[in-house]
Parts: sequence; C-alpha cells; structure tokens
Amino acid sequence: MRAFRRKVLSFYRRRKRTFPWREEITPYRIVVSEIMLQQTGVERVKEKFEPFVAKLPDFESLAGAPLREIMEAWQGLGYNRRALSLKRIAQAVIEKHSGKLPRDRESLLALPGVGEATAGAIMAFAFNVPLAFIETNIRRVFIHHFFADCQKVSDRQIMPLVEAALDRSNPRDWYYALMDYGSGLGGTANNPNRKSSHYAKQAPFHDSDRKVRGDMIRLLLGAGSMAIDDIIDATGHGADRLGPVLCAMVRDGLVTEEAGRYRIA
Repeated sequence: MRAFRRKVLSFYRRRKRTFPWREEITPYRIVVSEIMLQQTGVERVKEKFEPFVAKLPDFESLAGAPLREIMEAWQGLGYNRRALSLKRIAQAVIEKHSGKLPRDRESLLALPGVGEATAGAIMAFAFNVPLAFIETNIRRVFIHHFFADCQKVSDRQIMPLVEAALDRSNPRDWYYALMDYGSGLGGTANNPNRKSSHYAKQAPFHDSDRKVRGDMIRLLLGAGSMAIDDIIDATGHGADRLGPVLCAMVRDGLVTEEAGRYRIA
C-alpha cells in the first residue's frame, strides 16, 4: 500500500489540476461543484462554476432564488433536476441547519440529490474529514492497480482498499490526488472502469428523454409559458413523445401546468 500511495502522490505533485472550487474552499462552493460534477465533465463544470456562484453566492441566495433564475444559471450543464436538488439542499441548510452545512454523513445523506459518493466528497473537500467513498476516478485507480486481470469488479471488492489507503490526517489532498490520477487513466485506450461491474455505456443522446427534457427547459426559459401544441411545434417532438416526459417533469417539480400551459416551476 505504501508503494501505491507514493505513486499516486508522485503523479499529483507533477500533474495536479487546478479548479476554482479547490482554490477557494467553502462548504457552499464544494456543494455546488459536487452536484455539478455528478453527471457533467469537469471542463464544462469549470466553465460554468464561477458564473453560477457569482450569481448565487451562498445558501441563502440559492434557497431564495426562483427556480427559473437557477435554471438559467445552470444551462449548459445538463441533467436539470440537479439544479432543483441544489435549491432544495440550500433550503434544507437554511431551514433545518441554521444556515450551516452539516458535517456528518447521515445529515448530508438526508439532503436532496446527495448519495454516498457526494456525501463522502463533501466531507473530505469541505471539512477535510476522512470518509471512504468511491466515484468514477477513484474506482478507475483501484481497478488499474489492484484488479488489472479481473472482470466485473464490484465496489464491494474495492472499498476495503479505499479504506486502507485513506490518508486520515489529510483526506482532502489524498482524494484530490486520487481523482487527478484517475482522470489521467481515463484518457488511456483501455479505460480500467470497463472492468467494473457498475460500468454501463451511456445511451445515445439523440432523441433520449434527457434531450427532450433539455429542449423543453430551454424553450420554457425563453418563452415563459406555452401550451402543449406550441411546444410540439417548436420542438418537433410528437405528443406521444412529449407527454410522458412532461408528466415526469411536473412530478419532479421542474415544471408546472395550469390551464393547459406549462412553465418552469
């Protein structure tokens, strides 16, 4: 394990990445960056992060902002439900935690859109508290080093190694080092994550529900409110394609419907 740690830290010293949420660390900035990074590439997040936190600089402003304003700042990041999750996280922090982000795993997991990996990342990066967690870059590193000849490697197999390697005195820098090393491995021809039992190729974006949702969000942000027939005409998606997606968006709290017209909630 010592040799493994030395290799990871040596890479980090030579090829450490810089991001705005690493340069200025606050609990709020870490939460925003981690929710953004859940399903969006780091270069796109790097581009969108500073404008977002300039417009919505803290939990209070985010909690009080109309969803429409948050969605406008979110555009370009995709998976728009995360913008609603961020607003709900901010509301929970203000209403249930006196405006301070909780520092314990259980309270973080109770926040909307926060799972095990995000809770672990927040604890490490916001508070420098050691908690073993696995995300895509961490998974890639451990598969590459410890499961090179294996297939269908589960996170259950990886977790004991993550715990054994964890730097409990400075988990923040250790996880930064792991993620930067893992990102470098992701650019190789044989991505180690293909050996993970959790690996799945992303479905084509064209005509996916995600694309339809994104089309409607952009349309409603520009138009204010629209009837279903106008949405069909503007997007080119048929009623049978739009209907289920719109219903899901209403259910998720992204969109509201009143008298046959739809708008951002």
